[in-house]
Amino acid sequence: MDRRAFIGTLTGSLLAAALAAEAQQAGRVYRIGILEYSPIWEPFRQRLHELGYVESRNLVVEERRATGKPERITAMARELVATKVEVIVTAGAVATNAAKQATTTIPIVMIAAGDPVGIGLVQSLARPGGNVTGSSPLGPETATKRLALLKELLPRLSKLALLWNASNPANLVYERATNAAARSLNLTEQSVAVTNPDELESAFGAIRHERPNAMIVSGDLILQTLIGRVIDFAARTRLPVMYQYSENAKAGGLLAYGASYTELFRRGAEYTDKILRGAKPGDLPVEQPTKFELAINLKTAKALGLTIPPSLLQRADQVIE
Repeated sequence: MDRRAFIGTLTGSLLAAALAAEAQQAGRVYRIGILEYSPIWEPFRQRLHELGYVESRNLVVEERRATGKPERITAMARELVATKVEVIVTAGAVATNAAKQATTTIPIVMIAAGDPVGIGLVQSLARPGGNVTGSSPLGPETATKRLALLKELLPRLSKLALLWNASNPANLVYERATNAAARSLNLTEQSVAVTNPDELESAFGAIRHERPNAMIVSGDLILQTLIGRVIDFAARTRLPVMYQYSENAKAGGLLAYGASYTELFRRGAEYTDKILRGAKPGDLPVEQPTKFELAINLKTAKALGLTIPPSLLQRADQVIE
């Protein structure tokens, strides 16, 4: 390694160490709460570690996971408030709303909470006000784009099923946007709502009965906890399905279009770090992804007897083989 490269590496290492040290006041132990289940909290924890927070050393994490049972969220949010955590980190709009109802003083970092302005979580994206900030991946325009991509893959598409969680108020926006996009393309839409895991099998039965040409699955956290069952159902019924997160395509889904779920959780850790260092949540703008990824699983396409058009393959950010 030449002298210039060595100095650059050394400078970068010293800067990283200084930033990590800044995040940790000497002898202080930080306390944060995590509310709601998600399959991928690991990126959040990893990013916190990179920022200098180490569990059992200078970080205590209180977890409350409803595991797909939204009726438990309210009580769990109150439990977290009672533990006197410094920040509550929530996954999804339902958990964020429960946390906001439980406290107006403890900062809340929301991850992947849809339509936060429309459902009253924040005053605006630019100036949230109050004690809530974070990220929101959901917008009506993404519903239109997903349907357009599905139509490009399946030119003869005429009947579409939408699987979504009706207990999540943010999903109402997505359901209406998908319905409007389907009408604009002269498609018949079957809206299939679930509110808890126990309703999934009956939802599958309703979809089988109507025999749609394809299905779109919302990115709701309840459905994310059940995504393996959804992917298995799609394979058994040979149903092409569009998902919201690339992680779903990696798990065996046909295709997905949306922001990276992993990146949303990493950014949640960065919001948490800023607040622990003194930033006010009401002053931190809510982030919406600027980059969306198209992921296509060729193995699943082959199993379904589908040929992916070259135009789609050329635009894909991830091709899983």
